[in-house]
Amino acid sequence: MNADLHCHSTVSDGWLEPVEVVRRAKANGVDLLALTDHDELGGLALAAAAAAESGVGFVAGVEVSVSFAGETIHIVGLGIDPGNPDLIAGLRQVRAGRDARARRMSEALAAVGIAGALEGAHRFARNPALVSRAHFARHLVASGVMPDVRTVFDHYLVRGKPGFVEHEWASLEDAVGWIVGAGGIAVVAHPARYRLSAADMTRLLDRFVAAGGEAIEVVSGAHSDDEMRRFATVARQRGLLASRASDFHGEKESPVDLGRCNLLPSDLTPVWSRLI
Repeated sequence: MNADLHCHSTVSDGWLEPVEVVRRAKANGVDLLALTDHDELGGLALAAAAAAESGVGFVAGVEVSVSFAGETIHIVGLGIDPGNPDLIAGLRQVRAGRDARARRMSEALAAVGIAGALEGAHRFARNPALVSRAHFARHLVASGVMPDVRTVFDHYLVRGKPGFVEHEWASLEDAVGWIVGAGGIAVVAHPARYRLSAADMTRLLDRFVAAGGEAIEVVSGAHSDDEMRRFATVARQRGLLASRASDFHGEKESPVDLGRCNLLPSDLTPVWSRLI
């Protein structure tokens, strides 16, 4: 099955509207798609309707921002009930801090000579309630400050750089609890991206499983082949379900298109065995 269980639309920091995401997935031969916008459920109804019309299997999803060991960790929820009141309230709480963070980021960038960054970021954010680092990065690229989004992040928006702002997101236990309480499966997203020591990664996975988490992204658009093999081993050792995902945001920014990532190792249990 060509399953792609992590991607984004303009409801968070993707380039395509929810319906366009589904159409691209269909064109790329995706059989099962999950839309997983950051801390937002607003695109799910449109995407689900478009998937039903086009014959693409659809999974309601979300990607929740979590603070852990000084890093922002992302936990994907798959097969959630978008109407669950606790999930809705929890995500509203997570989003509430984004405006303040965006203002602080703009002030930090102004202090190093980049004025008007918040206004510029807003021009790239279709959802004004969710302005992210990606929107700031797109503005800096469009302004000619840096050649591409990855370079903006490396020079301005990661820890230790001028535009990085500390922010406290949800706790790991809260995020997993909201997902499981909404009938979903919690998945550790792109684990190779986190700058965690081996001890902290073990602690993350221990707490994740203890909270009710069941799956990990073995295949991700952000993972090299070696990283895929590493987290396939983690899935085997811990008995975790394995997910496959492009983490697609847009053609110009994503290393892997919808449905075009590597296949899961055949001995792993795919998370979609519990979703279809």
